[in-house]
Amino acid sequence: MPIVINIDVMLAKRKMKSMDLAEAIGITPANLSVLKNGKAKGVRFETLEAICKALDCKPGDIIDYVE
Repeated sequence: MPIVINIDVMLAKRKMKSMDLAEAIGITPANLSVLKNGKAKGVRFETLEAICKALDCKPGDIIDYVE
Protein backbone atom coordinates (compact mmCIF):
# COMPACT_ATOMS: atom_id res chain seq x y z
CA MET A 1 0.00 0.00 0.00
CA PRO A 2 1.45 3.41 -0.92
CA ILE A 3 0.17 5.08 2.29
CA VAL A 4 2.67 4.60 5.14
CA ILE A 5 1.80 5.26 8.79
CA ASN A 6 4.72 6.52 10.87
CA ILE A 7 3.12 6.64 14.32
CA ASP A 8 5.92 4.46 15.74
CA VAL A 9 8.51 6.99 14.59
CA MET A 10 6.68 9.85 16.32
CA LEU A 11 6.14 7.75 19.45
CA ALA A 12 9.89 7.12 19.62
CA LYS A 13 10.70 10.81 19.08
CA ARG A 14 8.30 11.78 21.85
CA LYS A 15 9.44 8.91 24.10
CA MET A 16 5.83 7.79 24.49
CA LYS A 17 4.43 4.26 24.68
CA SER A 18 1.61 3.02 22.46
CA MET A 19 -0.50 2.30 25.51
CA ASP A 20 -0.12 5.91 26.70
CA LEU A 21 -1.09 7.25 23.27
CA ALA A 22 -4.14 4.99 23.05
CA GLU A 23 -5.28 6.19 26.46
CA ALA A 24 -4.64 9.85 25.59
CA ILE A 25 -6.67 9.72 22.37
CA GLY A 26 -9.44 7.48 23.65
CA ILE A 27 -9.07 4.37 21.51
CA THR A 28 -8.19 0.81 22.44
CA PRO A 29 -4.59 -0.38 22.15
CA ALA A 30 -5.83 -2.99 19.64
CA ASN A 31 -7.30 -0.29 17.37
CA LEU A 32 -4.12 1.76 17.64
CA SER A 33 -2.14 -1.32 16.64
CA VAL A 34 -4.32 -1.81 13.54
CA LEU A 35 -3.72 1.81 12.60
CA LYS A 36 0.06 1.65 13.27
CA ASN A 37 0.44 -1.50 11.17
CA GLY A 38 -1.30 0.08 8.19
CA LYS A 39 -4.17 -2.42 8.29
CA ALA A 40 -6.88 0.19 8.90
CA LYS A 41 -9.16 0.91 5.95
CA GLY A 42 -9.45 4.54 7.06
CA VAL A 43 -9.03 6.96 9.92
CA ARG A 44 -11.46 9.58 11.18
CA PHE A 45 -10.28 13.17 11.17
CA GLU A 46 -11.28 13.27 14.84
CA THR A 47 -8.84 10.44 15.60
CA LEU A 48 -6.13 11.98 13.42
CA GLU A 49 -6.56 15.31 15.23
CA ALA A 50 -6.31 13.59 18.64
CA ILE A 51 -3.13 11.75 17.58
CA CYS A 52 -1.55 14.98 16.32
CA LYS A 53 -2.44 16.80 19.54
CA ALA A 54 -1.06 14.00 21.74
CA LEU A 55 2.17 13.72 19.72
CA ASP A 56 2.48 17.46 19.03
CA CYS A 57 2.85 16.90 15.29
CA LYS A 58 1.13 17.48 11.96
CA PRO A 59 -0.70 14.84 9.90
CA GLY A 60 2.19 14.80 7.42
CA ASP A 61 4.52 13.71 10.20
CA ILE A 62 2.61 10.46 10.71
CA ILE A 63 1.15 9.78 7.27
CA ASP A 64 3.30 9.49 4.16
CA TYR A 65 2.73 8.51 0.53
CA VAL A 66 5.34 6.27 -1.08
CA GLU A 67 4.95 4.94 -4.61
